[in-house]
Amino acid sequence: MKQFLIPALLGLSLLTGCQKKETGDTASSGSSEGDTTAQSVSTVGDPKLLYTLPNKYNTPDGMAIGPDSSIYLSVPNLANNTYPGVIVKFAADSVQFFTSLPQQPDTKHAAPMDLAFGPDGNLYYAENQHENSKDYKSRLMRITMQNGKPGKIDPVVVNLALGNAVVWKGNTIYVTDSQWDMPDNDKGSAVFHFKLDELNKGVVTLKPKTMDPHILATFTTTVNETGVDNGADGLDYDSKGAFYTGSFGDGTLYKLTLKPDGTLASKETVKVSTPISCVDGLIVDRRTDKLYVCNSRTNAIVVVEPDGKVSTLVQNPDTDGKDGRVDQPAEVLLKGNRLYITDFDKPEKHFVNKKADQVHTMSYVDLK
Repeated sequence: MKQFLIPALLGLSLLTGCQKKETGDTASSGSSEGDTTAQSVSTVGDPKLLYTLPNKYNTPDGMAIGPDSSIYLSVPNLANNTYPGVIVKFAADSVQFFTSLPQQPDTKHAAPMDLAFGPDGNLYYAENQHENSKDYKSRLMRITMQNGKPGKIDPVVVNLALGNAVVWKGNTIYVTDSQWDMPDNDKGSAVFHFKLDELNKGVVTLKPKTMDPHILATFTTTVNETGVDNGADGLDYDSKGAFYTGSFGDGTLYKLTLKPDGTLASKETVKVSTPISCVDGLIVDRRTDKLYVCNSRTNAIVVVEPDGKVSTLVQNPDTDGKDGRVDQPAEVLLKGNRLYITDFDKPEKHFVNKKADQVHTMSYVDLK
């Protein structure tokens, strides 16, 4: 499959500044009647509409800043996977197609989640093949970059269950697997780490349902009324090098401290002033060490201070997102003082968001 950059626009709507776009799309966001969780959510903050995307980009997810300061976006298309998973790029005045992605040989799908540029200048992304197969078909993939354009795309790690977040720190890449189960724990998840030198030597083959030597830390999800057992999801590190991840299923936020040799020194639950019911994507502002966390369940972006104090930056009831309000936020990216938000819009039971609709959006907030 040939990959190349297509500079033409792709029929999407662009919005900048504080304008708001009205759309004629008749798709509704679904009723919240009978669900007290949805009815109790208030409106906080004033996110702006960044882009309205076409149906072929129906679940915008991970974001990464490239060497040229452009932003790259993964679109696994999990709400409607008749469309292939792709990566697109933000240009100055549009979202442009960047590259199609190779299908996993068994599932016949590409499912890119979070992504990040490595110290070698190449782009790495994790897959969520768990939607297509529960048999450890997810991978960590590398796009070889050539003069800013995608070249060869190959797996560098295989046998993940549900690859999710991807973060580079130095010459080590850290990856969350939201479904890394063990023989005695079917609610497991993990953070893995891989050195660039090892990835360059050949494909790393993980050993499912074991304490594979690439595991940094493991976690157990407490399943609640949502029935979701996905665990470690978003991932980032602070100015002191400590990593943070959280459970999608139960909202527990974790702090991982590393030894000088990169092994785990401690794993602790972050004591927060207000419980967080779901942790999806997150990012740390290393200027302040504040965490910006997507609470996918309650349609919110919350801020966690270094002392554990939690405040709500953005929140709103069920919506299709066409006016810029968040529609099940899944990932955040901080560039300067602007916080970019992807609206995944693929709800679980008891989420404020009630159904995947035909409006696919990205939002942003300018921080003070």
